[in-house]
Amino acid sequence: MATTADFKNGLFFKYDGKPVSIIWFQHVKPGKGPAFVKSKLRNLENGKILDRTFTAGEKIELIVVERRPYQYLYKDDMGYNFMHSETFEQVYLAEEMVPNADLMKEGQGVEMVFWVDKDEEKCLSCELPKYVEMEITYTEPAVKGDTASTNAMKEATIETGAIIMVPLFINQGDRIWVNTEDRSYGERVK
Repeated sequence: MATTADFKNGLFFKYDGKPVSIIWFQHVKPGKGPAFVKSKLRNLENGKILDRTFTAGEKIELIVVERRPYQYLYKDDMGYNFMHSETFEQVYLAEEMVPNADLMKEGQGVEMVFWVDKDEEKCLSCELPKYVEMEITYTEPAVKGDTASTNAMKEATIETGAIIMVPLFINQGDRIWVNTEDRSYGERVK
């Protein structure tokens, strides 16, 4: 057993019998009344975000999770199909369990999170690498003098079909790094 004093981003535990992970938390000690912890939790079974407040020192039940390397294969009517990089075991996940799935290319490496509970294990989520390399397949050319701001952005379509915002100097055919957490432009690949 652990308590709210052990909270950290990425911690996995059971909340109302469901596996959750901490996205964000803040310890609050008001001038009057007991301390408490505000938090944002991700339900790992359906991907929903929960806003919850715990009293300071409240006990939580930690769960055991394993991270395993997988490779994205393809998408079909069942969902997204992945293959373990070493054992070649295949697993599929429903569409809502794969955040930012439109940033995945076939053959791309991902990390799967499994909940190991006694004799059974359940795949909870799929995590993309922090940055992925993509090619710009379409973007409007920038015109000099188009903007009064120095950090102007424009829409660009990448090779997976996703649309992200990029700086004006990025052109069709350029390769860029895309941040998978907030879908933002990272930098141009050299």
